[in-house]
Amino acid sequence: MILGISPAGGDGKPLALTMGEPSGVGGEITLKAWLRREEGLPAFFVIDDPERLEKLAASLGFRAPVKAISAPQETAAVFPESLPVLPLAGSVQATTGEPDPANAAAVLSSIEAAVGLVRSSHALALVTNPIQKQSLYEAGFAFPGHTEFLESLAGDKSTAVMMLACPELRVVPLSIHVSLAEAVGALNAKDIIHKAVITADALKNDFGAAAPRLAVAGLNPHAGEGGAMGAEEQTIIAPAVKELRRMGVDAFGPEPPDTMFDARARKNYDAALCMYHDQALIPIKTIAFDHAVNVTLGLPFVRTSPDHGTALDIAGTGKAGETSLMAALKMAAQMAGRRGACQKILDKNRSIH
Repeated sequence: MILGISPAGGDGKPLALTMGEPSGVGGEITLKAWLRREEGLPAFFVIDDPERLEKLAASLGFRAPVKAISAPQETAAVFPESLPVLPLAGSVQATTGEPDPANAAAVLSSIEAAVGLVRSSHALALVTNPIQKQSLYEAGFAFPGHTEFLESLAGDKSTAVMMLACPELRVVPLSIHVSLAEAVGALNAKDIIHKAVITADALKNDFGAAAPRLAVAGLNPHAGEGGAMGAEEQTIIAPAVKELRRMGVDAFGPEPPDTMFDARARKNYDAALCMYHDQALIPIKTIAFDHAVNVTLGLPFVRTSPDHGTALDIAGTGKAGETSLMAALKMAAQMAGRRGACQKILDKNRSIH
């Protein structure tokens, strides 16, 4: 066994990695991540077309042998010497940089299969490569994005909450795939409270924060300046924070968005709940553009993803960076390990009582 490789995650189970958009950089960063497996990377298998990955590796000049497996249990034995690939039902024909709606079925099949393996405990956690939403929409995809699709696959009345995380900062946007005008118009205390509670629970169970603290951002400049620059802080956000504190969630705010992401301010909280998409993503992508991770909270399984898109403009050139995918793989294993440990404690307490 190669020194430095973590053969599998909790209970010896590997991570399940999806194919993502085959015309994008998913295959390339998967191969690159495997080539850096000695850097403490947990064992993983990818659900893809082995022949496609073999051809891609050859075209990029990567010495990355690919081996088809028939079940996730084979990953640990294969991973040190070859990239384990659980084959899709059919071949995938893709031209780099040119998404084809004809591949939508394979893209979605990879996600569905991975979720099934995680939910049936054959894989430790789910890591997804980026998808090209427009190509999926053209094929009839009925969901705004990855997060909403995973929520539907999870069932169980799950509420998927998107978090972006890196060692320096964790952020949760209240709204995701809607316009800014729509996000502001839909702002309400119920959503703030609901997502804050899910975030606080995840910080305990998945990130190991014993007493998680949430910073809640304001919507307007200077957090409304006492109502002079907007009333949402007084009428919506502050009442939500007050209710969270009554519920036992250590939340504070609304905080001025222009100062709450400074390095000194970040020491005062474990995650920031932001009022709209860019309010959350601009600071974290500025701080950690290459190693931030997209995490989905509120699901009955762990899911992470690189915090970038399909990068069609550089697909097939060998220029794509694998560091965000590597961070996603490592974070998924860590989160699943912590969640498993918490579950064992709960099960033990139930048996006592």
